[in-house]
Amino acid sequence: MNSVWVDLMGSETKFYQGKKYRTRVIEAGTGEALILIHGVGGHAEAYSRNIMRLAQDFRVLAIDLLYHGYSSKEPLDGDTIDHYAEQVVELLDVIGAEKAYVEGESLGGWIAAWMALHYPERLHKVILNTTAGIQFDEDKVKVDEKGGINLLAERSIAAVNNPNSETIRKRLEWLMASPDRVTDEMVDIRLKIYSNPETQKSLTHVFENSFGGGTTPKYYISEQEAGTIKVPTLVLWSDKNPGTGPDAGERLAALIPGAAYYCINNAAHWPQWEQPEEHDRVVSDFCKAAVLA
Repeated sequence: MNSVWVDLMGSETKFYQGKKYRTRVIEAGTGEALILIHGVGGHAEAYSRNIMRLAQDFRVLAIDLLYHGYSSKEPLDGDTIDHYAEQVVELLDVIGAEKAYVEGESLGGWIAAWMALHYPERLHKVILNTTAGIQFDEDKVKVDEKGGINLLAERSIAAVNNPNSETIRKRLEWLMASPDRVTDEMVDIRLKIYSNPETQKSLTHVFENSFGGGTTPKYYISEQEAGTIKVPTLVLWSDKNPGTGPDAGERLAALIPGAAYYCINNAAHWPQWEQPEEHDRVVSDFCKAAVLA
């Protein structure tokens, strides 16, 4: 198992300054832009095992979201989904990309779906990886809140309130089908980020908004809204995703006109980390496939 920095050899870590937001990016490759967006509390290294392989076909930019990692820490007013989408659009403007492929994992998938609804002209295709933010109709999918959102909230708040190797590791283990997939290096990377006072303060607000209610519910995407997405979409799920299993991914794909569906086995909430070769093949094939009229 390679280290993060061995996997990322040949990439660049840089900052892009837009009119409003400063975005940290791990970047490699040339061609059409492929933006990779992590989940809540995450950072660009969530895609460290994928960037260089995907960069064989695309200009890959894995980002730190606003309020996360080393990107801008604007005052958080609750309207985070809107601001995250604005951040991505602004990044496209700064790099001179009219359109991009966008993959989002969890919260990142929510942002990608939101962009598909509100900024479809800036997207080639989207990949919704174990996406959050979909409000399924009652009793249409099985939801395990205890092992899903509730446990994630508990471990997220513990990690940001008291960042140490143990709390960070427990938070990362929630993402994996097997706890031994959490490397010491990834624990160290996230501990470094969570120990930064500015980031700690910002993520505290993010978690309060995400798990405590705030204005987040107004950004939930209903089944009816999902049915209006016209951007070509791949719903990428996993067999052991905590909280919502493959039936949720299958239903979401059925709701979005023309959407493709793929389930990665032996993976939980980070299939791009747990099964990187399969993830990259599926994403690359989907992005390169011709769009049928």
